[in-house]
Amino acid sequence: MSATYSHISDPVLKEQYEKVIAAGGRIAGPAAEELLTSRIGEDTLNWLKTNFFKTELELGHCLRAPAEGPCECDLYLRCSKFLTTSEYAPRLRSRLAREQQLAQDAVERGWPREVERHKAIAERICGLLADLGESAEPGPDDHC
Repeated sequence: MSATYSHISDPVLKEQYEKVIAAGGRIAGPAAEELLTSRIGEDTLNWLKTNFFKTELELGHCLRAPAEGPCECDLYLRCSKFLTTSEYAPRLRSRLAREQQLAQDAVERGWPREVERHKAIAERICGLLADLGESAEPGPDDHC
C-alpha cells in the first residue's frame, strides 16, 4: 500500500491517507480487501486519488468509479465498493443506536419485516465496527 500511495501529490488526500492508513488505521468494508491487495485498476486508483473526498457517504466512502456508471441502489453498507475507516466509528455507533431504536419501535408496532430489516442493518454495522477494531458501545464523541 505504501508503494502505491508514495507518489500522492494532493496534500489533503495525502494527509487523510497518513492520518488513517499510514498511522496504523484500519479500513473495513467489501472494498477494503481489494484496496489492500492492490487489485484496484490503475485508472480507478488515479480517479480515486483526485476524487476521494467526493465519494464520501454518511458512514464511509464509495469507491465506484465513473466508468462503472451510477450506483443501482443505496444499500451501500453491503456494496462491494463501500469502504469505511476508524474515523467514521462515532457515526457508525450513532447509526447503530438509531437502528436499534427503530427495531424496538417496529417490535412495539408489530412490524416483523421492519424489525428484521433494522436488525440486519445493526448487525452489519456491528461487523464493520469489529473489522475496524472499534467498540459498538457509544463513545464520548458519538452523537445519538
